[in-house]
Amino acid sequence: MCASAVLSGQAGQRHPGLYQEWCGQQDRDCSFPVPNTDEATLCAEGTRANPAHLAPSAAAATPPAGAGTAEPGRRRLLIARARRAPPAELSPAEPYPGQRLEAAAMEHLKAFDREVNEFVDYMFGPRDTRVRGWFLLDSYLPTFFLTGAYLLCIWLGNKFMKNRPPFSLRAHLIVYNLGITLLSLYMLIELILATWEGGYNLQCQNLHSAGEADIRVAKVLWWYYFSKVIEFMDTIFFVLRKKTSQITFLHVYHHATMFNIWWCVLNWIPCGQSFFGPTLNSFIHVLMYSYYGLSVIPSMRKYLWWKKYLTQAQLIQFLLTIVHTLSAAVKPCGFPFGCLMFQSSYMATLVILFINFYIKTYQRAPSRTATKETSATTEPKNGFHKDYFAAANGFLNNKKVQ
Repeated sequence: MCASAVLSGQAGQRHPGLYQEWCGQQDRDCSFPVPNTDEATLCAEGTRANPAHLAPSAAAATPPAGAGTAEPGRRRLLIARARRAPPAELSPAEPYPGQRLEAAAMEHLKAFDREVNEFVDYMFGPRDTRVRGWFLLDSYLPTFFLTGAYLLCIWLGNKFMKNRPPFSLRAHLIVYNLGITLLSLYMLIELILATWEGGYNLQCQNLHSAGEADIRVAKVLWWYYFSKVIEFMDTIFFVLRKKTSQITFLHVYHHATMFNIWWCVLNWIPCGQSFFGPTLNSFIHVLMYSYYGLSVIPSMRKYLWWKKYLTQAQLIQFLLTIVHTLSAAVKPCGFPFGCLMFQSSYMATLVILFINFYIKTYQRAPSRTATKETSATTEPKNGFHKDYFAAANGFLNNKKVQ
């Protein structure tokens, strides 16, 4: 019977592709079924379109060799799939409720991202097109969320470790400090070579005069920016080793702000005068992280006599960076003036906080009891926190001066 072979009008409306596929297999010229078309009408229309189906030829009636019952099975499968189709309101052309919710959330996130980036563009002006498309730079949200995750890890980590013993992490600290040392050494060498190639002016260097050397500098400064998120691990190690006295305002302020500030630097001033601070800082980090890594090894601690000079080198670094930044304001070369003022102000906050630490640590005479309690192998710790004399990411613990 024709009625038992042709898809129903309802199934044909829901799945016209299946209906047309079946018609093609039957060699019919079947048109798309109109609403409320029953099986008899569909059969009649197909028959009128191709009368040869009333008396199929012997060749058509004889299935190919090896075909067996595959063709009837195929037709039954098409009909079964059509009858199992979901209702019209949940058809495959429309998303399911979970998909609609996910799509709505993504739209809201994209809208928020646009608003945030439009705001920073309004605040700072057009971005440098040479860094468009670089990892983490096109949108501020990844940097913002990573910073938020860093702060959240500190808070939740301290709660998690409150009633648990501290981790040792000696091997992890050796590998981590060695990795930061090598990365800092790479950035130091590459910045020196790139600025030498571009003929950078030490007193003031603009953003566009060095050509390809500017791009080379920008690529190194991207690694400098990315290294700041890696250095979040300084604090995580403190948390896991329960060195909560090391997690001071100065430490967290420095790590959180540097990562965000350098996102701005890479987007608006990714070369030129921006090279000087990272060059100095990379040199200091080669010394500092080498020191931290060596201090984890007990047999090496007696050779680490140069701890006090690292502290002094940090202070000199800040002061030189401020002088270099202001020199470009005194004798302009086209580098944005507002960026110079912001960098100088930020570095001034670090100098104030660092000098406060330095006075407390070096200028106040310790009592005899405190002197006896103080470890001979203490050292400055990752540059920016209360006790610069705690060794190797908190591996040693310095007693507080009474």
